[in-house]
Amino acid sequence: MSFKKFCFIVFLVGQFFGVDAIADDIETKTKELTGLQSRILQISRTVNNLKTQKNTLIAELKKLDKQYGKSALYWQHLKNQISALRGELKKNQQDIKDRQGQINAQKKSLEAQIRVAYRMGRNDKLKLMLNQQEPAVTGRIMVYYEYLNKLRLKKIEKIDDDLQQLRALKQVQHKENARLNEKLAKSKLEQSFLIKTRNAREQLLAKIKQRFFSKKQQLSQYKTSEKRLKTLILKLQQLRDPFPLEEGAVTEFAKLKGKLPWPVQGRIKKKFGARRMGSRWDGVLIKAKSGTPIHAVTRGRVVYADWLRGYGLLTIIEHGQGYMTLYAFNESLYKSVGDWIEAGTVIATVGQSGGQTVTGLYFGIRKKGKPVNPERWCRKVR
Repeated sequence: MSFKKFCFIVFLVGQFFGVDAIADDIETKTKELTGLQSRILQISRTVNNLKTQKNTLIAELKKLDKQYGKSALYWQHLKNQISALRGELKKNQQDIKDRQGQINAQKKSLEAQIRVAYRMGRNDKLKLMLNQQEPAVTGRIMVYYEYLNKLRLKKIEKIDDDLQQLRALKQVQHKENARLNEKLAKSKLEQSFLIKTRNAREQLLAKIKQRFFSKKQQLSQYKTSEKRLKTLILKLQQLRDPFPLEEGAVTEFAKLKGKLPWPVQGRIKKKFGARRMGSRWDGVLIKAKSGTPIHAVTRGRVVYADWLRGYGLLTIIEHGQGYMTLYAFNESLYKSVGDWIEAGTVIATVGQSGGQTVTGLYFGIRKKGKPVNPERWCRKVR
């Protein structure tokens, strides 16, 4: 065999084994790529599942917040009814006592008259009628007899009337007692339901916090909530009707700067502009007890009253020319969209809806959609 042929054979063998090695490498890389794509797909599914779970939990939080708010409002309504019924019962009991006292007094007076008549004797009237010796005296005595008889009849009629009214008062008392017991039973059930709803909400919040609320996620959540609120306010401004207040109302609102009352009494826990997990507070957080009444700071119209993610049960009141006041994290909402509100009207109660862990009121003021510091608009409190 010549040298050239030998070299040619070696070249062919090398080419054969080289192609085979490249094919093996391609097959290995293809398998790695397929595995990587499978992992990416698996991670993508996991992320989507987490998002779905989070949205489901947030939807459940919204449901529980609204359910708790309605239940708390109904319970407060029941408490007011119970208080009114107790007041009516107290008045009714006093009326019964007064009526019974009148009956007793009438009976004593009648008993005294009967004793006098008995002492005068049953036949005195007949004797006087037959006695012709002193006609004038007899006439006067006869008139006296008639007067006593009429007086006794009136007293008897009065006692009978008082007894009928007493029976009517006792019937009313019986009905009011039945209504009170019914309201008390409903109040007890509603209170039990409130406790169960609150416990379920706390468990849900713990689950959300455990699964999804790292500091980075909280920051993202705050920024998303703020963006959502800005979008809502912009939408409300675009959709609002002409504000039918009397002339100069907007100027009056502007002149209220530094004079507005605070919606609730309490310590400002978070000031306007304070840091909030890398973000800033665009309102103030006022610490107050759960169920504390929240008052509108001035006249206006409700343009939003519903649950908003990140703010819970939220009421927004429009005051004209882009001025709005915001009240969030509420326990219950007392007013609906379209309601006109006067200064001092109770519009909601303090709570911790929207995923808050402490009770308090978020209070914000907007001027043409931009946040302004409520402390510069409300009265200074020592």
